[in-house]
Amino acid sequence: MNAELLVKELRREGIQDDSVLEAIAAVPRERFVLKFQKPFAYENRALPIDCGQTISQPYIVALMTEALELQGDESVLEIGTGSGYQTAILSRLARHVTTIERWEELSRQAKERLDGLGIDNVTFRIGDGTEPLDTAEQFDAIIVTAASPDLPEPLRKQLNDPGRIVIPIGGESLQSLKRYRLMNGNWESDSLCDCRFVKLIGKNAWKVSDDH
Repeated sequence: MNAELLVKELRREGIQDDSVLEAIAAVPRERFVLKFQKPFAYENRALPIDCGQTISQPYIVALMTEALELQGDESVLEIGTGSGYQTAILSRLARHVTTIERWEELSRQAKERLDGLGIDNVTFRIGDGTEPLDTAEQFDAIIVTAASPDLPEPLRKQLNDPGRIVIPIGGESLQSLKRYRLMNGNWESDSLCDCRFVKLIGKNAWKVSDDH
């Protein structure tokens, strides 16, 4: 399996945005997986990474990215840097990406990978992505790569109008991938698919005591 075959599979599965597929083709997923997982880098499945986290299935990465409806001039907030793979995809499709990770080790590794790829439009932050930022910055799109019981209120307040949030919502074992749209002060949402993500740990999601 290689990037070209992966892109063909994603297109067959319904991903239609050519810019998203081009980003998937351009970002070397083997740079974002553990050494012993490199032979499986272009298989359409999630893989384990450090700190008990995962790199998402390419289809889910593509679907979430497509759902953000990026045009190239947006400021994007990503909650859950993980390996940095989703971050790298977003960096090719948005003006700037701010990514927050609670595991310092993962954030450091991701920054090293993106630096190695010459990606320079990403700001890395370490902390609780469910809490309000210590700046007044607003974002045109927000993507959350871990599952929350509901949509954290601080994320609503950090979204520009118009804007989009894509986040898995549900219980510990199964969630629904949701897209929230804000337009002229009105919120609407739709469900993209069932999914299974690691839990979003934070003050306004799953508590640290729930991380078991």
